[in-house]
Amino acid sequence: MTTPPAPAWSLAIHGGAGGMTRATLDDAAQATARRALRAALDAGSAVLAGGGSALDAVAAAVAVLEDAPSFNAGRGAVFTAEGDVELDAAIMDGASGRAGAVARVTTTRHPVALARAVMEATPHVMLAGAGVDAFARTTDLEQVANDWFKTPERRRQFAESGATFDRAMKYGTVGAVARDAAGTLAAATSTGGVTGKRWGRIGDTPVIGAGTFADRSAAVSATGSGEDFLRAVAAHEIAARVRLAGTPLSDAVAGVLAEIAAAGGAGGIIALGTAGAPVLTCTTPAMFRGAVAAGAPPRVAIFADEDEAGGAEWSTTS
Repeated sequence: MTTPPAPAWSLAIHGGAGGMTRATLDDAAQATARRALRAALDAGSAVLAGGGSALDAVAAAVAVLEDAPSFNAGRGAVFTAEGDVELDAAIMDGASGRAGAVARVTTTRHPVALARAVMEATPHVMLAGAGVDAFARTTDLEQVANDWFKTPERRRQFAESGATFDRAMKYGTVGAVARDAAGTLAAATSTGGVTGKRWGRIGDTPVIGAGTFADRSAAVSATGSGEDFLRAVAAHEIAARVRLAGTPLSDAVAGVLAEIAAAGGAGGIIALGTAGAPVLTCTTPAMFRGAVAAGAPPRVAIFADEDEAGGAEWSTTS
């Protein structure tokens, strides 16, 4: 049987994996999240369909998700134990190996754009804390008050739970992976972290190789229990299995998620290789997700039982 050729370009996104169910996420909330996912796919696919780069596409898609209050990134991020918002993000170009990351951002509307600025305008890979906010003020990126990120729903949740650390990861990260018409891969991820985080906690999202990674073999963005993905160096491990061992991408994703689950962690991963369909897999009851490719319509899903056939592998192992 002949394997069909890969589409000219492809894009996959996620809005976080976690314990969401139809009982906890009502119809209105589901509809709002699906619209935001479709808007992110539209933004990224417009770049790719116009001949743009995978790097531009993931940046565009993630910026839309950062502005969507349905997800824990940018506007709508969860609160720290002190009632503030601290944001993390990373971006990586698979062809060049260039990467940028930011942690504990408090005033930049689109942290993914700030991560890209670190990559393109500094000799560094990661900036954090007061330093990254100071760097942000040297760019032309939009700056906002920290309160701008705080939605009424997150204020309500904080009032109810206070500084309780959310190990259940009910609301997770956002991310995107893309392959452009030239075959170049890229990945980007952005998050508000976990509810009630303390002491400057930083998860896997901005750590290159843990929550975000891209090389010439695979692009990966992760979401879930960040400490477990950090310990597994999950995103790099997936790409390494593909590159060094020739493991099929879907098997590499499933294997790493299984190892994380065995260690007590949970979450989801989206990934793209140089050919074939994107892989969108989670070990949780739900993961906000979507995919689109040249010649194929965009599709979005939330719950683990929304198993769709076609241009993407929507596998779940919950």
